[in-house]
Amino acid sequence: MRDIHKRYTRETYSEEGILETFSLEYPEDFSFSYDVVDDIAQAEPDRPAMVWCNPEGEEHIFTFGDMKRYSDKTANFLLEQGVRYGDLVLVILRRHYQFWFVALALDKLGAVIVPATFMLKEHDLEYRVNSADIKTIICTNVGEIAQTVDNAMSLCPTLKTRILVEGCGGGVTSEEDIEALHRLAVAPLALGETLEGRGFDPCTALGSVLSGPYGLLATRANRAGWVDFNLGVLEASEDFKPVEKKAADPMIMYFSSGTSGNPKMVLHDSGYALAHLGTAKHWQNVKSDGGIHFTIADTGWGKAVWGKLYGQWLMEACVFTYDFNRFSGDEICELIQKYQISTLCCPPTMFRLIMQGNVDDYDLSSLEYSVTAGEALNPDLFEMWRERTGLLLTEGFGQTETPVTVCNTVNMVPKPGSMGKPIPLYHTRILDEEGRECAVGQTGEICIRCGLTGDGSGAERPVGLMMGYYRNPARTAEAIYGGWYHTGDTAWRDEGGYYWYVGRNDDIIKSSGYRIGPFEIESVMLEHPAVRECAVTGVPDPVRGKAVKATVVLAPGYEASDELTRELQAWVKTQTAPYKYPRIIAYIDALPKTVNGKVRRAVIRAEDESGAAAAGARPPEEFGG
Repeated sequence: MRDIHKRYTRETYSEEGILETFSLEYPEDFSFSYDVVDDIAQAEPDRPAMVWCNPEGEEHIFTFGDMKRYSDKTANFLLEQGVRYGDLVLVILRRHYQFWFVALALDKLGAVIVPATFMLKEHDLEYRVNSADIKTIICTNVGEIAQTVDNAMSLCPTLKTRILVEGCGGGVTSEEDIEALHRLAVAPLALGETLEGRGFDPCTALGSVLSGPYGLLATRANRAGWVDFNLGVLEASEDFKPVEKKAADPMIMYFSSGTSGNPKMVLHDSGYALAHLGTAKHWQNVKSDGGIHFTIADTGWGKAVWGKLYGQWLMEACVFTYDFNRFSGDEICELIQKYQISTLCCPPTMFRLIMQGNVDDYDLSSLEYSVTAGEALNPDLFEMWRERTGLLLTEGFGQTETPVTVCNTVNMVPKPGSMGKPIPLYHTRILDEEGRECAVGQTGEICIRCGLTGDGSGAERPVGLMMGYYRNPARTAEAIYGGWYHTGDTAWRDEGGYYWYVGRNDDIIKSSGYRIGPFEIESVMLEHPAVRECAVTGVPDPVRGKAVKATVVLAPGYEASDELTRELQAWVKTQTAPYKYPRIIAYIDALPKTVNGKVRRAVIRAEDESGAAAAGARPPEEFGG
């Protein structure tokens, strides 16, 4: 192990081993691909970088040497397809291993990777391609997304090149077909034996026949108007001439999963990769030697690079990727047991689904650390996980615009429901509407120091904070002003300095003079066995201004009734301040969500404010999936 991360970081710790100071420095030509991945590959080519598998039975163990080789080949292939320095490339690859080849290759070329989810619709694609002048898209053939791209082509004049990746099932294969594949499991190829000799069809092959180095990129994608990625990379040269880069130039861009309006284009430079040292080392506590870290996230989401790429490989750790389609708690437990996963990160909902399965049937003793973020963590789930595994669930907070900024760092004692404390990489405060620091217990906005003067200048932008919203200086100015980056998220801190999340600014409910955050009420309601999902909003009220409303998706076995409504209301009254209880409860089949899975409270509010929705149950088709 080379301790590469120590080249860029300065840290100090308390006597208890808790992080006290944390800063980053890097040269003007820093490149994650060249200075981290290739450096490890040249020194320790056999160091494991990623264990990858899918439900179909395919499995690969990639070394850092493999990642250098295939990213070099991918970079040469993309050069042949016209990708150049500064180009923005839309990448929709689910959890396919080719995503890692592409991410490293685009970084080596100085191009900008724009990850996106496979759940996009035609209008989503049209907006993304046209807003960023996308010329090239690299897309999976699993599911319907390639057809969606084709349908949107006529509305996207800048899109010239479509590159298709054969995803080898990607977890969408039926259970019956998967069982058949497993029954036909094959041994490794004998000397001189070929895949074709076993009846291999490169256009339809799935499963264990593709396991091992001979199966990498062995399949073919055949679709009119598209270039075959796998064939192109296999045929490309391994001799790649490095491109001179500047760390301050754009490296990655995400379309934020805004809960209202069109998504913002969040642009990051190479400092973003380094800033995820805080994510991997100080929050996730990844194990550099002998461990495997598993973050459960699709590559279209920011959490994928939080947990499957930058910080973990800076720590020279091995990551685990499962290319599945539908989440199963039992499957996850089986994988933890089989592959001896040491650290785990996923949202509270997934931990809850794991606990609702046959968790006691599996040996989870390999787990040494577990973290969570993105949703309310209920005290009951915290305790259930601790009782089952002996591990504490440690929370963290960050945004598309940042890496982790508030978290329970290693050796801190987490408080169930608290995000933890600000990571010392940033000067973070909770500010009121006048820009003053809030007192203990007072709700305000989480803000990060960004410049010393009123216009945000006078100091360098903190490492890892976004460069800005691409092509939208007005929205950037709405977020960065007065010397601070304003997150739009509200919280309060306790006497010990722990932060407690309240909600987005737009989600705060002002009722009878009280400021009520939906997060706390949702957390309480989720502890009730009848509630599977919940969104809390404010509805117009002639007396209170706003009344608290809970929109609930019921757990299996429960039915909506007046009796259940009264029970849930009483439940909230006994768990938190009585004025916060939901005076209205609506029961639906599915909450409105963004393509990235975030609840769109704005949709619920808009319908209520328009008078279109009455108190009580409403048809699920009004909300979508």
